[in-house]
Amino acid sequence: MTTLSKGNLFDPELVSDLINKVKGKSSLAVLSQQVPIPFNGQKEFTFTMDSEIDVVAENGKKTHGGVSIEPLTIIPIKVEYGARVSDEFLLASDEEKISIIKSFNDGYAKKLAKGLDLMAMHGVNPRSGLASAVIGTNHFDNRVTQNVTYTSATPDDNIEAAVAMIQASGGVISGMAMSPTFSAALAAYKVNNVKQFPELAWGANPGSINGIKNDINATVSAYNNDLVILGDFADSFKWGYAKQIPLEVIKYGDPDNSGQDLKGYNQVYLRSETYLGWGIMDAESFAIVKGV
Repeated sequence: MTTLSKGNLFDPELVSDLINKVKGKSSLAVLSQQVPIPFNGQKEFTFTMDSEIDVVAENGKKTHGGVSIEPLTIIPIKVEYGARVSDEFLLASDEEKISIIKSFNDGYAKKLAKGLDLMAMHGVNPRSGLASAVIGTNHFDNRVTQNVTYTSATPDDNIEAAVAMIQASGGVISGMAMSPTFSAALAAYKVNNVKQFPELAWGANPGSINGIKNDINATVSAYNNDLVILGDFADSFKWGYAKQIPLEVIKYGDPDNSGQDLKGYNQVYLRSETYLGWGIMDAESFAIVKGV
């Protein structure tokens, strides 16, 4: 039976550093709102007024406008990452332990950021690359049905078509996550032999295009031929995490089911767990440009 040492928590500085790194490496975190998510989840409501305001004459009759409320529960799911290190970690000075933990924190932040995109965009378990039953249908590839088929000759037209779909559904566009493939196509796109998007040349990631917030990331195209996801990230997508982010130092057993006992191999196991939750508040406020 695996025996664990007491669970530790990243100190506040490391927690802040971890989440800041995630924000810098996840397109969804860059483009959307982060909200605190309790362990047992939270319910968000989409509040819609069904009619327009009504002009009322003096002594005139007032009429019912109507309100629609749609609930969406954001449930956090647990993700984890672990690694074996030499048990010399336990004998190291405090300064050396801090250095190792910071390095682990940095690596974990990168994996967590990438994982958030892969899970919320494509519904996969990042490690296996397979559809996750835990995530189910709570991801863009399932929820978003407004799709544009990519045409390489006119990539700008693809964006215009996606924008038109969203606007026809009553939505707005606050940002877009773009794959490197699509970014390269826009960078090379010319009209009358003049490049239309020179700010994208040489693989640049300018942060905005034509006034729209933008992030370029390979996670967009990792699955399902997605090239661009665009829409109302500001108000129609939310994500968050539980602030308690434990880091455990495991001294005994076989916690990663590798068949190798830690003590027998003079190792300890570092494991970090995070509870992440996200929700697509209004799927019609998004559209996806898909490759053929």
